[in-house]
Amino acid sequence: MSPTPIVAPFPAGRLRRLRRTAALRALTAEVGLSAANLIWPIFVTEVAGAEGPIASLPGVDRLTLDGARRAAERAIALGIPAVCIFPHSDPDQKTDGCERAWDPDNIGNQAIRAIKKVAPDLAVMTDIALDPYNANGHDGLVRDGVILNDESVECLVRMALAQAEAGADILGPSDMMDGRIGALRGALEGAGHRDVAILSYAAKYASGFYGPFRDAVGASGRLVGDKKTYQINPANRDEALRCVARDLAEGADMVMVKPGMPYLDICRMVRDAFAAPTYAYQVSGEYAMMEGAIRQGWLKREVVLEALLSFRRAGCDGVLTYYAPEAAELLAKG
Repeated sequence: MSPTPIVAPFPAGRLRRLRRTAALRALTAEVGLSAANLIWPIFVTEVAGAEGPIASLPGVDRLTLDGARRAAERAIALGIPAVCIFPHSDPDQKTDGCERAWDPDNIGNQAIRAIKKVAPDLAVMTDIALDPYNANGHDGLVRDGVILNDESVECLVRMALAQAEAGADILGPSDMMDGRIGALRGALEGAGHRDVAILSYAAKYASGFYGPFRDAVGASGRLVGDKKTYQINPANRDEALRCVARDLAEGADMVMVKPGMPYLDICRMVRDAFAAPTYAYQVSGEYAMMEGAIRQGWLKREVVLEALLSFRRAGCDGVLTYYAPEAAELLAKG
């Protein structure tokens, strides 16, 4: 007679035990998502009649200064800790020299002051790049078809100091010029703005996912050439790590990966390599694709939180997302 086979106790492999109830799933969740992980990008316009819906970003509006104040109050009410201001400037004031970028009264600086009056405890982040004010649509100065590095950095320093004077809490250099973080940090220290933080777009890729954003800031159709000589090649990972290492060494307090979901591998690598505060931008193209599918009924609204949770799982401390207010409301509902 054959011996009775010994069967290993199957229950040891029942991984579903900890998925059985909502309470068990909550107890064993490896990462969490809350309103505190969100930064809300807003567009503020100085162009009469340009406020209102942005066609390529369904659900997102350009705001007047009054609208920016209301958005700030909404952010506070929802527990969102920060907004990021992007200016929609007068096309007649875009120049080759980008002089309006450091005008104390440009729309971005007006918005900083307006928000701080109604929501002094809300962190206000800004964008440091010349494209909203550049007749050529580039993040830096252009001469004979070449994007100038060092001359652009000088302009970015002026821009940063004007934003710091207006009351910005966090500066977001998104230009990808070499050496700009060290120049910005030195200028801020020298001007007495030691407490102004820098969230560097340290790993910003030359991506095709930015199109709707350019519509929102009025840069579509202005770009001469492309941005491949200063933004990172999408094929590269190690280069992104070198950029992050440099920016941290030069004085960045936090770092950004942009775009977001197509580059979650980069987010994870940055977090693991540096253990520095790491953020990602769920950019306009990502948002537009998802929101379009939701509005067509092809995806359910719950994918908003799933997508944002993926950034947290990849190691991000927070996410810039146009979904910030909606996500905060969904999270509040549980």
